[in-house]
Amino acid sequence: MPNTLPHWFLLGAGNMGTLAAWYLTRSGHGVTVIRHASPAPLEKTLWLPDGRQQALSLPVLDPAALPDHIDNLLVAVKTPYTRQAMAAVTDHLDAGSRVLRFQNGIGALDGLLPTGCQLIEAVTTSAVKGQHPDHTVVAENATWLGGSTTPPAWFVSLTEYWPDLHWEDDIRPRQWHKLVANAVINPLTALHDVPNGQISDNPILREQATQLCEEADQVLQQLDPAWPGHSLDNVLTVARATAGNTSSMRADRQRGAQTEIDAINGWLVKQADRLGLAVPANRKMVSALTLL
Repeated sequence: MPNTLPHWFLLGAGNMGTLAAWYLTRSGHGVTVIRHASPAPLEKTLWLPDGRQQALSLPVLDPAALPDHIDNLLVAVKTPYTRQAMAAVTDHLDAGSRVLRFQNGIGALDGLLPTGCQLIEAVTTSAVKGQHPDHTVVAENATWLGGSTTPPAWFVSLTEYWPDLHWEDDIRPRQWHKLVANAVINPLTALHDVPNGQISDNPILREQATQLCEEADQVLQQLDPAWPGHSLDNVLTVARATAGNTSSMRADRQRGAQTEIDAINGWLVKQADRLGLAVPANRKMVSALTLL
């Protein structure tokens, strides 16, 4: 019986891209990394939460060798590099293509996809750290995919291999909850070079977190009056649950990399500007981390 599961082309084989590729290949999906490199496979090592070591070998394809049409694209590149990465594949996408966006923040693919292209958004609470070729899966928590009215035919079988995977017809509330948590924990821990738990434990950081949450809730309630607000409680819960963790933005700053601030707090600022709302705390975070 022929394999009818999708074959994915992957942009961004970092921590989260590697995790997604691991789950997809376990379930029988094919994954090929798009990369300007030698054609040798990308050899990875994953360390799972239970201590098991898993090897992952992913074929590599130069952008110049891509097929005329890409059926399935997985975008897991860091958001600041999205436009540059997508430039290599845009001409290979059309209304029959499916794109799975596995990135932090919101809006990184705005204006970059052809009309009619199916976009599936992903929101995950899993955590991975490390640098190629070694990736340590800190936690396998819930992940949600969504963005269309019904899940693809292959989704049910994928849930057998992707822990705590769910489908949401309306994924926006999940995105917004994750966005607010990221808009507080990421920039504050990056600027002050502290682990996540300090957001709850340090009175000064907690006050800043309160201001960031209040502004975010104001924006989101203008976008959708059904937004419940009171985001601080959820943010502090996340900070305590990941107290010893280093946020991705803090890790980016520690190694001198560009952060994802524009797709997180920057997205909130753009919405606030459009709505005529003042969000000085979020604007301060964008300015501070853009200049670094």
